[in-house]
Parts: sequence; structure tokens; C-alpha cells
Amino acid sequence: MKAKTLILALLFSGLQMQAFPSLGEGDKDTIIKPKFLDLEAIDLKDHPVAARLDSLLYLNFFQATAAEIAQIDSSLLVETTIPDWHDSVYEARLEELDALSPMDLDYNPVVRSFIDLYSKRRREQVSRMLGLAQYYFPLFEQTLDKYDMPLELKYLAVVESALNPTARSRVGAAGLWQFMYATGKLNGLTVNSYVDERHDPIKSTEAACKYLTTLYTIFGDWNLALAAYNSGPGNVNKAIRRSGGQTNYWAIRPFLPRETAGYVPAFIAVNYIMNFHEEHLLFPTDLKPSFFSTDTVVIREQVSFEQLSKLIALSQEEIEFLNPAYRYKVIPKLAKTPYRLILPADKIGLFIANEDSIYSIAKEHFAQNKVEAPALVQMNDRIRHKVRRGEVLGTIAEKYGVGVSSIRRWNGLRGNTIRVGQRLTIYPRKLPSSTNVASSKPEPTKVETSASGEYQTYRVSSGETFYSIARKYPGISAQNIMSWNNISNARHLKPGMTLKIYPQS
Repeated sequence: MKAKTLILALLFSGLQMQAFPSLGEGDKDTIIKPKFLDLEAIDLKDHPVAARLDSLLYLNFFQATAAEIAQIDSSLLVETTIPDWHDSVYEARLEELDALSPMDLDYNPVVRSFIDLYSKRRREQVSRMLGLAQYYFPLFEQTLDKYDMPLELKYLAVVESALNPTARSRVGAAGLWQFMYATGKLNGLTVNSYVDERHDPIKSTEAACKYLTTLYTIFGDWNLALAAYNSGPGNVNKAIRRSGGQTNYWAIRPFLPRETAGYVPAFIAVNYIMNFHEEHLLFPTDLKPSFFSTDTVVIREQVSFEQLSKLIALSQEEIEFLNPAYRYKVIPKLAKTPYRLILPADKIGLFIANEDSIYSIAKEHFAQNKVEAPALVQMNDRIRHKVRRGEVLGTIAEKYGVGVSSIRRWNGLRGNTIRVGQRLTIYPRKLPSSTNVASSKPEPTKVETSASGEYQTYRVSSGETFYSIARKYPGISAQNIMSWNNISNARHLKPGMTLKIYPQS
């Protein structure tokens, strides 16, 4: 009753009310109960004095940046001829950057080919990255300075992900800094059903700085550290051996994997293009605010992006851009590891002034809309699974609560073929259970006979797959069932369908 009264006090102006007679005999009071919680009807207010101070701070610190952007000559944005320069010009410009950097920013034909790639064939992408850089580069520079690292390393995220915090490579590397699951875990990044910290700009940048510092400590050369970041320290050591003990990147480059052979030249080219983009008539598009025009608050109760968007009048797209680590657009409540929310500086005050109200409203909204969020499941340490007779990738994936594509990535598999006795690396989200529904025995069915022998009929239930059905029949695979029933695509399985099963095959 107290909880409902509190909700009503907060939401009185925005709710439709309905009165019900009190259950107590002779009691003249009534129970006031919200009929429907309309988030858009709620008008939260900030403290006027604090809001005015925030406004003054914002004007003093960030209006200069906005003015500089506004001064871009729009006539330059209309491309006529894409500029092309002589090698001596590129070399002189890179020498200028090299003189100010502890890194070796060499110029050669390979670097020139990457400069041409960015300045001619990827112009739209470069313009978009220049806009994103307004937000990400101050964050990167702040963290790099904290670790006393070259600030030019901020351009590494351009090479890795094109400044896309939700980027995912074909082998499963994720985030701005493209961490594989295992490497991210080793560097302090958590992955669970709600949150993937590889997508968190702040935490992943911290992890990247730690990892790059370790690699530089090992190799004593930033170009070699970059190569090791891309392909792993082992491949760099092999290249050093094959080159006869050389420790210069360009000397060992012929012995590196093909992708890594282009990695450092691409990094140097990005250094060039991000500093001399105006000379190539490249200008930022889709401009983002500076990272320093945002602020952070620790979240104490579960809240969704939808609720925040409507309560503090901020688009979901902007909330998602600032908080890309939350996989289901929900910030979970976790006592031991509270999560944080990043908001524009002009919205953080409104949130703090109404924080308790927002949590109460969110709780009521979850309850009224019966939002069923996934359980919080942590990714465990890796295990080694030995393939048994009758197992396929689908049954193994289901057993550990992971995807087939994930198993392929973790083990470098090109297709779905595995062999009995093969050992697979798995990062399970659940432990195998003997009481799993999918592994239970099938219901007794009538045995019939065909030219192929005796078979049973099996009626498909909602949510079942060929893999889950096959697990009920030892020694039978999903491919067997599909073949027996002339089904070529697993998507054709429908609830209510009757399948033929040959248990003795």
C-alpha cells in the first residue's frame, strides 16, 4: 500500500485514476490505483538553480567547439576533383607528423596505397569517422595520457572498427578495439547476457591501453606492438625468427600474416588522413558532441532505455550511442557490480534530481507491461568438449547455451563438420543438465514399417528443432531426421508436423 501511495504521489498529474471501495467494513477511505502508466505524460522537473549552473558550464566549455564546426566553408563540401598529390608532398607531411611522435610513421608505396584507399575510395566512411572522432578521440586521449602512451594510438580504433562500438568481425572480435572474448576477459572485460563490455567505449579503451602497454613492454617497439595486437605475439615472434632475428617491423613484414602485413601501413595512413583531411576536401558528417560534454551516473535499480528516453526527453538512439554495451537496451541491477549510465551533461541533472522517482516509475512500468528480461548469466571460463558419437554442432551449442556460429569462431571451423573424438573449445553460458527438456526421452509412439525398415512417428512441438529432437534418440543426428523426411532446410520444421524416425538405423 505504501509503495502504491508513493507512486501516486509522484505520478498524480500524469495518470488516469480509478477509485475502488475500501475492503475494510465501515472504512470511508478509497484505494486509488493507476489504470495505465503513460510514460510520455510524466513531466519531470530539474532544480532551476542547478540547471542554470549546468547551462553556464556548457556554454563556457563547449560553445567554442560548436562555433568552429559551424565555420566550415560549405562550398568546400561540394566535390569537384578529388585532390591528388605527389609522393614528395605525402612524405613531407608524414615527416611533420613523425617529428612530433615517438612512433615511426614512415612513408613508402605501401602506405601510399592505403592513403589512396581512405582519401579516394572510402571518402564517405572517412567523413563519418571524422564526425564520430569529435566524441571518441577526447576519451581515447584521456586514457592514453593516463598510461603515458603516444596519443597517436587513438587512430588504432579507426583501423580496427571504423569507430563503431558495436562492430563485430567475422571471427568474433567485438567493439571499438576489436577484442576477442578470451583476450577481453584476460584484460578485465566482462560478457554476460545483459552486458558486453567489449562494446563499452570507456572500459574497452582502458583494456586496450593495458594490453598495448604489455605488448610494448615485451617488444620495445610500437610498430611491433601493433602487429602483435592484430595477430598475436606468437605470430610476431615467428616472423622475427624467420627473418633471422630482425626486430624492425618492415624487415619482418614479409613473414607476417597477410592481414597484419597491411595493418601498420593502414595505421600510418589513418594518422595521415585524420590530420590532413581538409587538404583532401574531406570534412566531418553526422557530428557528435564531445565526450567531455557528457557525464556519468551509477544506476541503482533496473531501468530501460525506453523508460529513460520518455522520462528525460532524450531519443533512444542517443542513449544507445552513449551506452552501446547494454545488449537488450536494459541496464540491470547488480549489487556487487553496479552499472553506469552516460548521458549528455544537460540531462544528467534532470536524472539526478528525479532519480528515485525514475526508479519507482520504471518498476511500475516493468510490472504493468510484464516485461520479461533475460536472466543475468555470466560467461564462464572456457572448457574443452570431446565430441561423442551422434553429436553435431547444434546439439553441443544447445548443451552449453551458446550459438553454433560462436563454436565455429572459437575453433576456427569453416563449416559444420566435426568428427568423433575432436576436442572443441567452448565458453559455456550454462552447464549441461541431465534434466534438460531437450535430452529427455521421447513419448512412446506407434511403430510402423516401410521399405526402409521400422520407424516411429514423432509430432513436433512448439519451440523444437531438429537438433533438440535428435537428442532424444541416441546415435541419431539432425541430418538423419532431415534426410528421412526429405527436408533440405531446417527452417521448414513447423509445430504439429509429423516426422519419421528410424531408431534402429
